[in-house]
Parts: sequence; C-alpha cells; structure tokens
Amino acid sequence: MEKIIACCGLNCATCDARKATITNDNKLRSETATKWRIQYNAPQISDEMINCTGCREAGAKFGHCEVCEIRNCTISKGFQTCADCDKLESCTILKSVTQFVPDAFDNLRSLN
Repeated sequence: MEKIIACCGLNCATCDARKATITNDNKLRSETATKWRIQYNAPQISDEMINCTGCREAGAKFGHCEVCEIRNCTISKGFQTCADCDKLESCTILKSVTQFVPDAFDNLRSLN
C-alpha cells in the first residue's frame, strides 16, 4: 500500500480528501465534507473545501493545513516530518493527532 506521510505521521494516501482531489470525485468530496462536519463538529466545512494533495505535497491544501500547529512547527524547524525531531516521543503537540490515530506514530517511526 502506498504511503504519503504527513508532517504528523498521518498517511495522506488513505485520506478521502486527497483521494477526492486526485480523482476529482465530487461524490467522495461531498461525503467527506458531510462526515468531517459531524466528526470534527465543524459545520463550516463545505464540499468545495475538500481539496488537498497532502500537507507535504505540491498542490491544493485543506484549509486547516495553513494553521496546523504540527505542520507549522515542522516547517519552522526545517524538518520533513516530526520523525526528524528528537522530541518525537514526548511532543504534546503531536499527541493531539497520535492519541486518536496511533498508526501515525508507527508511520513516523518507520521513517527513521
């Protein structure tokens, strides 16, 4: 299975927003927006916002990428991902993702 690891360790290759963007699948885009509005209690998410190629890939970014604390920290340190940081295991910022998606830690560890 293809892996495109985000700064935080999420696998962008499995993300429905990326899949919808890459395939220009408006049905998946709409389903993802509906799911995320509920899942993240974010009624402002529209179908049109579901455009992202991955936070480290060239192209469209989901609006959250611009304000993502993890992505901004990684970029500010000149890292590709959190795997490059010596605080990987203890980072409280990263735990905001890994507590819900433990596979993200595994993805990051596999990069070392």
